[in-house]
Amino acid sequence: MAHQDYVSRSQNKKKSPYKTKAAPQSIFTLKFKFVLLLLILLIGAFSYGLWTIKDKQPQTTPVKIVKEKSQTVQKKSLPAPPKEKWAYVDSLKSKEVEVGEYEVKNKGPYKMQCGSFRTEKQAQVLKATIAFTGLTSQVSESKGQKGIYYKVFLGPYARKREAEKDKHKLKSNNVNGCQIWLWR
Repeated sequence: MAHQDYVSRSQNKKKSPYKTKAAPQSIFTLKFKFVLLLLILLIGAFSYGLWTIKDKQPQTTPVKIVKEKSQTVQKKSLPAPPKEKWAYVDSLKSKEVEVGEYEVKNKGPYKMQCGSFRTEKQAQVLKATIAFTGLTSQVSESKGQKGIYYKVFLGPYARKREAEKDKHKLKSNNVNGCQIWLWR
């Protein structure tokens, strides 16, 4: 195959088929002229309508005042109420509501455990992450069957609702997996 020199080759003066210039089209096509004429007629008709009503006064019709004698007009009384079809309406009128007394038992203080780790360093990292959310946590050491575990927990909380509030705060700061337990 022969070697071709693309640099020294003369450039083709052909025009690209994609860059053809369209002949200039007239702005005033038949459709445009028709729409323009219709618009001018509508504006003229609207203006003429406003001009014809500008000097006209609104018509007032005389109101006849008729005095009625109060003696001849009888007041219409209301009809009797319909009879009830259901018997529970009458039973509700005589029904008494019994209010039971109950006592809310406080189950005890709660704690929220957020992690359990084999190394103390991992527990301290989670404790620091929780500290950045504005809450204080503690790390406790517990001995299990397979060795020593380091638990990160918050609390004690007097009510479970307080623990739930802190749990949502931690969850919004990407500290997931916290569980709420009774304090034992």
